[in-house]
Amino acid sequence: EDLLQKTSASFSSNAHDAFVLPNTLNLSSFDKLMRKLKEMHPEASRDKIVDALLEVRENNKGVLSGLSIRSIVERTSVVL
Repeated sequence: EDLLQKTSASFSSNAHDAFVLPNTLNLSSFDKLMRKLKEMHPEASRDKIVDALLEVRENNKGVLSGLSIRSIVERTSVVL
């Protein structure tokens, strides 16, 4: 049961943020990206936006680095 709780916690929205931030974006870029996507998609929850970002990253060979913020926003918008 303890292991299940730890596993579940690793897939929470905060865990998504931890996976996105260190390998792909600095904090100010992530904040800017989230603000822009929330403005464009006010109906989307934060978790849904993060899931879409993770899908974009997966479709880009597992990385977001090398993509412009504009490109990430466009690709994420398509997913959303």
